[in-house]
Amino acid sequence: MVQFNQAQREITLKVVYYGPALSGKTTNLQLIHQFLDPQARGRLMSLDTADDRTLFFDLLPVFFKSKSGFKVKIKLYTVPGQIMHTSTRRIVLSGADGVVFIADSQRAEAKANNDAWRSMMENLRQNGITPDSIPIAIQFNKRDLPNVRTDAEIEEIRAKSKEPVFAAVAIRGEGVLETLFALLKLSYRNLNAKYDFEGKFGISEGEFLRSVFKRMSPAVAAQLQGKLGSTREGVPTDSGSNPPAPAVGDGTALDDRTTQDIRAKTGSSGGSSS
Repeated sequence: MVQFNQAQREITLKVVYYGPALSGKTTNLQLIHQFLDPQARGRLMSLDTADDRTLFFDLLPVFFKSKSGFKVKIKLYTVPGQIMHTSTRRIVLSGADGVVFIADSQRAEAKANNDAWRSMMENLRQNGITPDSIPIAIQFNKRDLPNVRTDAEIEEIRAKSKEPVFAAVAIRGEGVLETLFALLKLSYRNLNAKYDFEGKFGISEGEFLRSVFKRMSPAVAAQLQGKLGSTREGVPTDSGSNPPAPAVGDGTALDDRTTQDIRAKTGSSGGSSS
């Protein structure tokens, strides 16, 4: 749930990347971290197992200051996909303002996708969030691998889905920003309808979206003008190609209030790796 701190003129939103194990949730955050200007993002913090699979969550804070003087923070989280971490996924999902569901395009992973989707719906309900009340975007990742759903199948899913659906090769950065943009646009509209974001805080949809996407590194920002289109009105359009992905950086040890909540509720001391 969005947090408002009037004393410090600060607004904090929470976006969670959810999906089955190894679908590319952490990869999405790593690429977003690399695309963003260092002055507009915090550290990408992770708690991983020895085999580099997310144990608790990854966290990437993105921030900007609005024209009206409010500091806006968008915290991007992932959840672990392994079945044994159900309680952790539920905790991380609590208070979310938007969710990106990362599905694995491989045919062999269809059941894992369906199980993860049902788990997400149930965890939302257990957190007191009606699934229909929260913005959700869907990304079908790993489109570069063999034995994946065809483009026609993805298009059929898109036509039947009320959520926006994107194809992606996250490891190359393809589809990563398009997915994030769609989710943030939906999240803004949802929050504006609930809290009159524009009226109370003087932050329009266009300013909100531009403030995030103009803070890409100079090289990527220049490419985005051609690849995603102009953001003058806050609505970039996909022209059919994507900027090349920079090298993925390492995460750092996690130190966050949510970590304490997770450890308290799961009885784990956790660990970190880079």
